[in-house]
Amino acid sequence: MADAKTPSPGASALLIIDMINDLAFDGGEDLAPAAIAAAERIRGLRDAAEVAGVPVIYVNDNFGHWLSDRNAIVDHCRAAACRGKPLIDLLRPRDDDYFVVKPQFSGFYATNLPVLLPQLGVSRLILTGIAADICVLFTAADAHMRDYDLWVPEDTVASEQCAHQQWALELMRHSMCAETAASDALSLAAWLDRA
Repeated sequence: MADAKTPSPGASALLIIDMINDLAFDGGEDLAPAAIAAAERIRGLRDAAEVAGVPVIYVNDNFGHWLSDRNAIVDHCRAAACRGKPLIDLLRPRDDDYFVVKPQFSGFYATNLPVLLPQLGVSRLILTGIAADICVLFTAADAHMRDYDLWVPEDTVASEQCAHQQWALELMRHSMCAETAASDALSLAAWLDRA
C-alpha cells in the first residue's frame, strides 16, 4: 500500500470503478463480454502500477449492503452462479489495494475519495471500469471539476452498448481534457513521465 506521506509516483493513482460486480442487472448480460475484455486490460495496468508503486483504488458500489465490508462485497460477486465471477477472478482486490464504497454514480459523491487522494499526493487519475457512460463518466466529471488530470484508457472501460462507450469517451476527451489513448498505445511509464 502506498505510504500516505510519500507522494505517489507521477502524482497518479489507478481507479478501478465498479469492476467488483455481480452484473445481475438488466443489461448485465450485454455488458459482460466487454467488461471481461476491459478487465484483462485493467489487470495489465494494475500489475504495472504495482511495479511502479502507483496506488490502486477500487471504487465500488455496495449492492445495497451498507454493513458489508470489501470481503463481503467480493464474496457476493464471486459466487459460482454469479455472472460477474470472471471479473473477480481477474481483478480481486489485494491486501494493499484501497477500497472505497460509493453510494451513487460518482466515486467522489459521499465517499472518502476526496480526502484519500490528497493524502496520497495524487493530482492525476487513471480511470478504468464500468460503465463508461455512467459511473466512469460521472467520476471523470467530478475529477475534472477538482482539477485532476485524467487518463481514461479506451480499452479499460466498457458499456452495454459500444456507441454509448464511444460517446462517453468523446465527451471525456473534449469536455474534460482526458487522455483516452488505449493502454497498449500509452504505457503507464509514459503517463507517469508526463507529470
